[in-house]
Amino acid sequence: MSILWAIIAGLIIGLLARLVLPGRQPIPLWATVLVGIIGGLVGNGLAAAFGVGDTSGVDWIRHGFQVGVAAVLIAVITPLWTGRRRA
Repeated sequence: MSILWAIIAGLIIGLLARLVLPGRQPIPLWATVLVGIIGGLVGNGLAAAFGVGDTSGVDWIRHGFQVGVAAVLIAVITPLWTGRRRA
């Protein structure tokens, strides 16, 4: 069941990351989910390193780290993906 939750969380984080980036990101949905999963894992690690991984209430800072990492990854992957498709 944890794999299913990772995919759902990755989808949400990846879509939010695409929303915060300007312009269009022509990458497939599976790449968005994968980047969201990676962003979630790295964001959790960063939040723990900064001591904000577990707070009372909603962990907005942790979620910000997750979406931020995913946005950076999407910004890096998008030109690579579009360059690959043209070749």
